[in-house]
Amino acid sequence: MTTEVHAPNDALRAVRIGLRMSQDDLAKALRRAGVELGEPNEASKRLVQRWESGISRSPRPVYIRALERVTGLRAESLGFAPQVPVARVQGDGAGGHDMAPGTDGITPASADTRAGRKTAGDNYNGVWLSRYEYYSSVRDDVYEGRHYVVLVQHGSRLTGRSLDGASVNPDSPLSLDLTVDRSVVTGTWTEQTATDGYYQGACYHGAIQMLVEPTSRRMVGKWVGFGKDFDVNTGPWELRLMDTSTSKATLERYSVPPE
Repeated sequence: MTTEVHAPNDALRAVRIGLRMSQDDLAKALRRAGVELGEPNEASKRLVQRWESGISRSPRPVYIRALERVTGLRAESLGFAPQVPVARVQGDGAGGHDMAPGTDGITPASADTRAGRKTAGDNYNGVWLSRYEYYSSVRDDVYEGRHYVVLVQHGSRLTGRSLDGASVNPDSPLSLDLTVDRSVVTGTWTEQTATDGYYQGACYHGAIQMLVEPTSRRMVGKWVGFGKDFDVNTGPWELRLMDTSTSKATLERYSVPPE
């Protein structure tokens, strides 16, 4: 007899922590969002736990819309499969429940492989200072982006999300999806720039690779991404551990722009 193993949804968990919400807080916010959208739902702490544990990976549309309203992110950025329009079926009302395990098209084997290989025991959970540099051809100068980021680890996978209000440029959330292989960290990054900022709400993304120092408290490497004229740019990127705690008090302390 085999036990079904689910890959945790670290993306959703990282976003929730970044918003300084408990699982119960998120459930309450989802119910409020449902009322505001005119489609009340029955979100609960238990439902949020099922999503984060990976037991359920395809919330009903009513929950997806509430999640996107509360977090400001698309379902794919929250660790869920892209939404495919389907005909409404009986029981899929505003107060419907989440889909049962196994109905999302992800088999236990394919979900399990997302966790990747485990590291040798290093723990990268906590609040990190993210700092990168980029060159602006229009302004002919080098600029620096800084965020306080929460990293959530599952095996060799690291999911990161900047804390609300914790960037030098307000309303420019940063997301990281990384994999650790011994002392090498590889993955992708996405930053949604502020709508009233210099880049007028543009979304930038690319790849990143860093090396972990022996202390496991600092990662240093480079990013790669596209520029304004769709040329490929690169620059230095550093992550420095600030606090191993992800308590509410710690997150509130770092929910400020880095100096």
